[in-house]
Amino acid sequence: MKRISRYGLSVALMLGAKPAFSKPLTTLTGIRISQSADDHTRVVFDLTGEFEHDLFTLDDPYRVVIDLKGTRRSEAIDVSSTTTNLMTGLRSASKNNDRLRVVLDLNGKVRPRSFALKPDGTAGHRLVVDLHATNLSPTPIKTSEQERSKRKDHFVIAIDPGHGGRDPGAIGHKGTREKDIALAVGKRMKTLVNRTPGYRAILTRDADRFVSLRNRVKKAREAEADIFVSVHADAFHKSTVKGASVYALSLSGASSEAARWAAKKENASDLIGGISLDDKDDLIASVLLDLSQTATIQDSLELGTDVLSQISKVSKLNNKTVQQAGFAVLKAPDMPSILIETAFLSNPVEEQKLRNPKHQQKLAKAVFSGIKAHLKSRQA
Repeated sequence: MKRISRYGLSVALMLGAKPAFSKPLTTLTGIRISQSADDHTRVVFDLTGEFEHDLFTLDDPYRVVIDLKGTRRSEAIDVSSTTTNLMTGLRSASKNNDRLRVVLDLNGKVRPRSFALKPDGTAGHRLVVDLHATNLSPTPIKTSEQERSKRKDHFVIAIDPGHGGRDPGAIGHKGTREKDIALAVGKRMKTLVNRTPGYRAILTRDADRFVSLRNRVKKAREAEADIFVSVHADAFHKSTVKGASVYALSLSGASSEAARWAAKKENASDLIGGISLDDKDDLIASVLLDLSQTATIQDSLELGTDVLSQISKVSKLNNKTVQQAGFAVLKAPDMPSILIETAFLSNPVEEQKLRNPKHQQKLAKAVFSGIKAHLKSRQA
């Protein structure tokens, strides 16, 4: 291996030559800004390669600052519009020749969230920055008084009993079918919700029939649901595995191998019309609707945390924190959405509990208690 002396390297740098080991800069080739709701703005940065970024906020005036490391800006970038309900403009400048700083000027305080996306065959590397209005934001939400009153006094909960019809889901040692447990818990939950003033529940299916992901989403949207909850039951090849879990969407992937496997499996199941797969007992046979690109993932995580804390009072937990996974769905609700794995049907003890109407009622109460706690905190 040929060595480069310090003297030789210094001379090369003085002459403007780049060392052979210098890493080429990633180029920011495009910026896309969209507004999907009065209280949500999305900024997408298109880049030529992998990147690292830092994000922070500044006050007086309110700004969101994004530092892209090892990145330069293409002079060909053309941002047609930089104004939304939350944003008043966008600026960028190079820092130390190897860092690009982008500043989003704001109308008021926002809650930012960012995540990276890898090339998917249709687009390259991307950085997505979501801006969500907060209660402290002076930017008014353009909603009629009637709609505001409806949202305050009448919450709609979409309850999605997993599987159904020709897709039985997981099957326990005693023949207990996931689709039956999900529907039983879902119906009990609907009764609880509808008996509570200020709440109304709808079921994506109220009988033993298969409903595609697309139609489940459509029904929730048509009802203008505030929250979407999908009810399921796990299965695993080891009968000793037990406990409940709650999932929320992660656009950047899964937070565990189990979540990653579940995403792959259930998306494939939907693609073939809901026909159950041969390896259904390898892990969970479940459906998690992918949040639309405009939904608030943070709200889903907070909802999941509130629900998980209540479920822990009536059942053991398989995961003590909300899990995240990326599930491919064409359309999805613009609302906090979670999937609940109530227990493992492959565990004989838990299968027996899930068959018990009293335990089903406890689960339904726990989930609804978590939902009420979440909505109360959002109104505070």
